[in-house]
Amino acid sequence: MTPLREGGSLPGVIEADDLGTYVCKFRGAGQGLRVLVAEVVVAGVARLVDVPVPDLVTVDLAPEIGRYEADEEVQDLLNKSLGLNLGVDLLPGAFGYDPAYEPDGGLAGRILWLDALCANVDRSWRNPNLLVWRGALFAIDHGAALYFHHAWPGGGGSPERFAAQPFDVSEHIMRHYAAEAAAQDEGLAAKVTPDALQAVLAEVPAEWLEAVPGAESPEALRQRYVDHLLARLARPRAWLPVAEGRSA
Repeated sequence: MTPLREGGSLPGVIEADDLGTYVCKFRGAGQGLRVLVAEVVVAGVARLVDVPVPDLVTVDLAPEIGRYEADEEVQDLLNKSLGLNLGVDLLPGAFGYDPAYEPDGGLAGRILWLDALCANVDRSWRNPNLLVWRGALFAIDHGAALYFHHAWPGGGGSPERFAAQPFDVSEHIMRHYAAEAAAQDEGLAAKVTPDALQAVLAEVPAEWLEAVPGAESPEALRQRYVDHLLARLARPRAWLPVAEGRSA
């Protein structure tokens, strides 16, 4: 329907054959398939810990769409994106988060906890990645999370290393809710079980899971994500946010 021209990924608003309207994030964008994987995984974990996120679908892009696109940049992106792409349910009438909105403290703490667990560095005042829709707060755009997987083509990035990485809350939009995050920590961690993570990773299409050294199959790569997240959940949780932008 229209390209959004936001950031480097150039998403577009599409109408699918289920008559739904989605923000489509294209596999052919320069950020690569791992961004789509991060979107699905973090959204799945968000649902486990009661953080509202828009519904996600896979979008099979028809070749004809790119063939008749007048904009050469968009046409090139569409032609590179044949196959399964990511669709994020468009929330009609939603507006961006701003200081005038007073979030529920418990939810704000859960959003901060989620971002710390998944190492999401992209939720600041410059780019909140939060929407208010029908009075409810929704978290969106998690492609910058799970940064560890960008090291995998070289074989790097162990679960233990990820587990030990602190989380800098100094610019996080919900940094003032660190106490609420810490208070909910045990209950939230208990919801992110091995079985629950396996179910989350099962939602990632196999064709988005690019083979890396030591994990050549989709099943092995899914397990690698599970192992990294479980290692981060183990105590001591070095990433747990606390007041004044410090980590404990």
